[in-house]
Amino acid sequence: MDHAQNSAVPPVDQLGRPLRDLRISVMDRCNFRCPYCMPEATYHEGFRFLGPKERLDFDEIERVARMAAALGVTKIRLTGGEPLLRPGLPDLVRRLSALPGIEDVALTTNGVLLPRFAPALRQAGLRRVTVSLDSLDPVVFAHMSGGRGDLPAVLKGIDAVCAAGFEGGVKINTVVQRGVNDAGVPDILARFRNTGVTVRLIEYMDVGNRNGWARGDVVPSSELRARIAALWPLEALPPRYRGEVARRYRYVDGAGEIGFVSSVSAPFCGACSRARLSSDGKLYTCLFATTGTDLRTLLRANAGDGGSDERLRATLSQVWRHRANRYSEERTLSAGRKSDPEKIEMHYIGG
Repeated sequence: MDHAQNSAVPPVDQLGRPLRDLRISVMDRCNFRCPYCMPEATYHEGFRFLGPKERLDFDEIERVARMAAALGVTKIRLTGGEPLLRPGLPDLVRRLSALPGIEDVALTTNGVLLPRFAPALRQAGLRRVTVSLDSLDPVVFAHMSGGRGDLPAVLKGIDAVCAAGFEGGVKINTVVQRGVNDAGVPDILARFRNTGVTVRLIEYMDVGNRNGWARGDVVPSSELRARIAALWPLEALPPRYRGEVARRYRYVDGAGEIGFVSSVSAPFCGACSRARLSSDGKLYTCLFATTGTDLRTLLRANAGDGGSDERLRATLSQVWRHRANRYSEERTLSAGRKSDPEKIEMHYIGG
């Protein structure tokens, strides 16, 4: 079977997983310096980020997304760095939302710029917003944002997206580190109970190479659930779809729901349907990938060629069919990290 015929069939990878989700990093820069993602010691004022011409433009991003949709992608999430630093982002949202087959376009952000952009993003067709918020304690928040975050501004951003009425709702992502912010988790939950905002508690992961990750810094979701249930009894909810990242629970008293992302203690590689596109056009098939496939060169070499879309689709299909990633499961099976190869940094391909 040739590439054109092969790419016309929705691909599955070596473990039988379909391609359903595409996460697109539109900006490698960020206005925070969270130690678990972009520590200040590395990403200082002199650090060289991508220049505008090195990043994919919106036409190129749209082309990749269109071909991905032809292969079965239905959900797109825009990430960074901080995606709202990318000029004209509502225009990209509008273009992606209009693509045949795309049912859901979402955004992950630190929230600071949401008061300025939330109405335009909603009007452009963005369905869901996830805001990263690791603590309500000003001192802890300052530490976990690298001294650059503004807690009141983030909370105003959350208020702005709630007021804008996004169809798919608003979520909070909280990365939990033992001895850093785990004691403050109940405060975050208490603030957002009865508001319709879902808090997702994420186990601290060994993403990238610079965050000094150690297994002892992880608070397993089972431990967190026990702590929370002692305050507010919880009841498990069924998954809404195969491959759902968070395990969902609702408060028995009806105050809403929370989620647990347990990629360290309970890996979910077996149902992972996500690919990631970096802002300079490399396609990665795992959050913990070591290498990616260069799509930018293909996009620019064939920009005026009528057959270039088919070649792009064939490349995407081929990459996915060869995928065999199961890093989190392999981490669980291994005793430590000493043999880990150097991984791509999270700010580069999004979370």
